[in-house]
Amino acid sequence: MAYTSVIPVRRLDRAVKYVMNKEKTTAVSLQDALDYAANRDKTEQSCFESSYACTLETAFADMRQTKERWHKSGGVQGYHLVQSFAAGEVSPELAHQIAKELADRVLGGRYEYVIGTHLNTGHIHSHIVWNSVSRIDGKKYHSNGKNYVTQIRTVSDELCRKYKLSVIDTENSNHVAKPYAEWLAEKNNQPTWRTAIRQDVDDAIQQSLTWRQFVAALQDKGYELRFNRKYPVLRPPGKERFVRFKTLGKRYTPEAIQTRILYPRSYRPYVENPPIIQHGRLRSGKKPCRKLTGLRALYYRYLYELGALPRKPSRPSYAVRQDTYKLNQRIRQMEFLSHYSIDTLAQLETYRQAKLGEIIQLTAERKSLYKTNPDSPRIQQVNTALKQLRQEERLCRKIAEHSLEVQQHLTEARRDRAEQQQREQEHERDRHPNIDLTL
Repeated sequence: MAYTSVIPVRRLDRAVKYVMNKEKTTAVSLQDALDYAANRDKTEQSCFESSYACTLETAFADMRQTKERWHKSGGVQGYHLVQSFAAGEVSPELAHQIAKELADRVLGGRYEYVIGTHLNTGHIHSHIVWNSVSRIDGKKYHSNGKNYVTQIRTVSDELCRKYKLSVIDTENSNHVAKPYAEWLAEKNNQPTWRTAIRQDVDDAIQQSLTWRQFVAALQDKGYELRFNRKYPVLRPPGKERFVRFKTLGKRYTPEAIQTRILYPRSYRPYVENPPIIQHGRLRSGKKPCRKLTGLRALYYRYLYELGALPRKPSRPSYAVRQDTYKLNQRIRQMEFLSHYSIDTLAQLETYRQAKLGEIIQLTAERKSLYKTNPDSPRIQQVNTALKQLRQEERLCRKIAEHSLEVQQHLTEARRDRAEQQQREQEHERDRHPNIDLTL
């Protein structure tokens, strides 16, 4: 198992002996990094030192000369890569050989580099320091998260497999490198700060029937979410930095979360002992009746078929499932019907006509205000009231239209279920021809 990290080196003028202090582990200048990689107190044997296109003794001067030749002495001066192996897994000779192959494959012979394999800790590790300016064409090496994963991390893993060593294989290793400390903690079943985020996301999923409810549940927990960017992010309460959803794992991307909300039984919770799933309940201003009739009964049955209410079937009929993406709208319509105890289309139309009358009255009032007192604060109040009334009037029209569609889908669902039951009975009859299933 090899863990790798890359450190950009920006300064040339620091003391050469900086990182020889054992309390300090990070080089801040190119000279520091070179000295650290070639520190014989740490390598213990000179055979664990190598260089390419320069000599160990004059590596710093050779690299600086390359920069001056191409007039690129500013910016990042070089890069310092650390490749660390699990304790007892690799010999110093093999670790050094892997580091040389890694440097050759990643740098392609274009940059001077030095390698030192250190034996001073329980984990044998190699330091590779290379010039930021190519000795071939003067182009600078650019390091970022993408080429780290696709080049350095990938090549290092390939070399580990080549020499029969273990590889750090994370759930999202193809997309982003997981920090070693986090990987090690999760391997030892120890919680990390990302574990808490995953548990909060799982909890929000279990409480939600729709994406909107999921977002609201996370916000209630103190999370801040942003989706208006290439990679959606969330920020836990009390944290300064945002976290991308995709870095939490494949089951925590927005797409995977939406699927888990719609089909909760298809996914295993992240925690070992998940809490009992609490289904949402429709909210209304009045206590629901024990026996629903008319439109409310129609919508209740429809939401039951969608799996949004308790005692849901294992899998909704396709006739109903095709409308799953309209779940938010259907729930809103059902809440409206329950709040105003509307059971028939006639009651719905009466309510709509009443709202139309209020809209006409307020529109006339606003028109008069525009003529007589255009700066009156009453105008804003009227606008707010009109917006609410028009939403309710439009909702009434939508319910009248959609109720016919809902009724049709429920009829198709009942027919599909009856056909499925008939096929199951015929199949059971074929398996046990001597059993009378009608008894």
